[in-house]
Amino acid sequence: MKEYRVAYDLILDLIPAGSRVLDLGCGDGLLLKLLQEKKKVKGFGVEISPGGVSQCVEKGLYCYQGDIDEGLSDYKDNSFDYVIVNQTLQSTKKPDIVIRESLRISLNAVFSFPNFAHYSLRLYLSLYGRMPKNKLLPYEWYETPNIHLLTIKDFRDYCSDFKYPIKKEMHFSTIRSRSVIIPAMPNLFAEYGFFVLDGQPFTSATL
Repeated sequence: MKEYRVAYDLILDLIPAGSRVLDLGCGDGLLLKLLQEKKKVKGFGVEISPGGVSQCVEKGLYCYQGDIDEGLSDYKDNSFDYVIVNQTLQSTKKPDIVIRESLRISLNAVFSFPNFAHYSLRLYLSLYGRMPKNKLLPYEWYETPNIHLLTIKDFRDYCSDFKYPIKKEMHFSTIRSRSVIIPAMPNLFAEYGFFVLDGQPFTSATL
């Protein structure tokens, strides 16, 4: 992979060839393009920025401009094998709606996000008394798009509360442009959370 982006290698390993995939908050479409090239997926994207949509179209991708906080009513139940919400959930205004809609329209929903409980962030806050700023969270507090920061434990508890089945967890940190799985105490030592939820039991009639 010429250009590394967070969790792309995990997602490429996870998704079977030929799957129907929807990438929510797809940005410039690089992940979808890689999935098409390497896994021959039938891919679609939703992106809020006009610039991102233009870049997707330039890559020959199917992408429409939309705000995923407003729901995904254009898509029928179980329209996709996989919905991907990669490094996007923490910047949505209504993450609960995004999660619920992802489960409704897909058989599998992939969520990856920065883990705000990582020890480096805890240490930074305790030592300096300021909002942490590093490679996970590079923005100043007044300009950050990350408005719903969460931890691995938060997400796990949320799924338990709403009875959303977790199929797989692969929490990880990035080392030398690769995702390295953190098997022990991920809420403390993993830079990113990575969950796959089972969307099969959910439809518009059940959510």
